Amino acid sequence: HDALTILLQGNWSGNYSGGTSPGKWNGSVAILQQWGKDMSKPVKYAQCWVYAGVTCTVLRCLGIPARVITNFNSAHDTDGNLSVDVYYDESGKALDESSDSIWNFHVWNEVYFVRKDLGAAYDGWQALDATPQEKSAGMFRCGPASVKAIKEGEVKLKFDGPFVFAEMNADTISWIQHSNGETEVMRCEFGTVGKFMSTKALGSNAREDVTAKYKYEDGSKMERQVFAKAFNILQGRVSCLTRGGSAAADTSRCSLSNTTVTPKSKISGVFKDNEAILYGEDINLTLSLKNLCTDQAKNITVNICASSTLYTRRVMHEILKGTFSVTLD
Repeated sequence: HDALTILLQGNWSGNYSGGTSPGKWNGSVAILQQWGKDMSKPVKYAQCWVYAGVTCTVLRCLGIPARVITNFNSAHDTDGNLSVDVYYDESGKALDESSDSIWNFHVWNEVYFVRKDLGAAYDGWQALDATPQEKSAGMFRCGPASVKAIKEGEVKLKFDGPFVFAEMNADTISWIQHSNGETEVMRCEFGTVGKFMSTKALGSNAREDVTAKYKYEDGSKMERQVFAKAFNILQGRVSCLTRGGSAAADTSRCSLSNTTVTPKSKISGVFKDNEAILYGEDINLTLSLKNLCTDQAKNITVNICASSTLYTRRVMHEILKGTFSVTLD
């Protein structure tokens, strides 16, 4: 792009020297004023909430109805297979084997207008994402995608439907990579992304939940039917998974029939908070394990690995690693 068109420069490195940390901005006015003084340089720095806030301001100045949307547990599906693939080694350490991720939250815009290119059924709110994440037709852009089309799984409609649909609908597939290099599906989950989708309520600072505008209730018959519809539309032009050869068929079963491709687990485990989790304080957790095979005791080895991450789920530092053995009656 011509440098004159670049208003904001993104930065997710944690080093914001030479600019302002994205978390320090508290409005669009200062950003637009700074850019107005020298349009040859982008304002430093932005992340998704800054991009969305400035975009909302500009659109409203142009007389176009717009609002900001926050999606919690937001999937970033880079390969268009409607799944987020995460990999772990045998000790439980997260591996950098996939560019897919689930962000703690992501922020975009909705813009209200007529879709003459799609038909009157798709008029209304359109999802528009100003954060440069993936290229669309050679450019970093995303949308506008009809919110009505996204809810009904019409991912073939313009623009960037598959990526937007995946942000709140993708299945999560956890893989274990064995020491011999082979990979195996550990778990397949649905309903883990697209939570508490929010915007500011009209006339107040209250949170308005818009999740039902984008998707049917997680786990409901309609939600699974819409997912299957979108999945089948995309299956004609993308491979389901790129690892393991036969994984595509397995993952389609996992996604569409709510079953995993691995045997039913014989052990369950869940972490429980022993006390309130406070920012900057230690975390006190208990791991509760249960033997699901009531007819025999089981001797197991437990590998625990914990790391600190950014809101983009980028792993920063390993903070805990341990192994112990236990007998479950």
